[in-house]
Amino acid sequence: MSKRDFYDVLGLDKNASEAEIKKAYRQLARKYHPDVNKEADAESKFKEVKEAYDTLSDSQKRAHYDQFGHTDPNQGFGGAGAGDFGGFSDIFDMFFGGGGGRRDPNAPRQGADLQYTMTLEFKEAVFGKETDIEIPREENCNTCDGSGAKPGTKPETCKQCGGSGQLNIEQNTPFGRVVNRRVCNHCQGTGKQIKHKCRTCGGDGKVKKRKKIHIKIPAGVDTGQQIRVGGQGEPGVNGGPPGDLFVVFNVRPHEFFERDGDDIHCEMPLTFVQATLGDEIEVPTLKGKVKITIPPGTQTGTHFRLRGKGVPNVRGMGQGDQHIQVRVITPKKVTDRQKELLKEFAEISGNEIPDEQSNNFFSKVKRAFKNFGE
Repeated sequence: MSKRDFYDVLGLDKNASEAEIKKAYRQLARKYHPDVNKEADAESKFKEVKEAYDTLSDSQKRAHYDQFGHTDPNQGFGGAGAGDFGGFSDIFDMFFGGGGGRRDPNAPRQGADLQYTMTLEFKEAVFGKETDIEIPREENCNTCDGSGAKPGTKPETCKQCGGSGQLNIEQNTPFGRVVNRRVCNHCQGTGKQIKHKCRTCGGDGKVKKRKKIHIKIPAGVDTGQQIRVGGQGEPGVNGGPPGDLFVVFNVRPHEFFERDGDDIHCEMPLTFVQATLGDEIEVPTLKGKVKITIPPGTQTGTHFRLRGKGVPNVRGMGQGDQHIQVRVITPKKVTDRQKELLKEFAEISGNEIPDEQSNNFFSKVKRAFKNFGE
């Protein structure tokens, strides 16, 4: 199945800014994260969104994608990777006796990286924390010390390849007799064979274990961001260094605050009296309550800003702001006395008091259709 266009995945056009790409990713990552969305295809959609963001958030990768799309221009000559030139290395081996830069299968290699997805509460992401996590990973078998051989025995040199991990196969061609070098199929390129396998690991030299790791989560992390824990990935091969662990975060939404980068937004209700006469109200912030002054005549949608009351920047570059939008609440039930006072207020203000029938909302809609339809 062909891949969807990355811009379509994020619901953006090709002129989208970096901020728009980041905002779209945060929203979709929250929507499809497997810890939040239990639909069958949520995980695949989450991975699709992350792949699109990883490409479009990187200026070089985005430029490459804008030019070539999902097609890799380095893939040619029958679809092989650029390093093989579509089988050219095999031809090179055939005519020049092998080698050609082929990697030594017995050389030390770094272990594979691991990824761990961690769900955080809103407050944990804002202030950071230290915690322990458990990850499943391969570790060297303690019984055989990673050799794969039964205790008291050792792996033996492969008799087929003499320990080189490769076989030289002679072939007659129209150009003469040549040697083609291939990985030994008896030892799979290791140069060793295990006659008596370790019962614990079955000769693999590695076993699956759950490893407890202590991590420090910096203040200000957000959904989609990650930290690297060096050396906590899979163990290396042939004495190589271990890989790294990448902890990817998913932050649960808050019931009151809505985050936008390092800024947070919230909505505060005001009574008709407060909005009209003004008042001093308490507003929740990330670090407790603060008082703000509501001036007389404040309208619904009026915006207030509390500087430095937002989320700490994860890179230590200051702190965001808190944005407050007020909403005037109209009472649904009023007493007869309150009605009288409101009518008196309207009369004093010079407003005409409509009767119930003329004040009917649907009557106004009908009149609007009639007036604009002529």
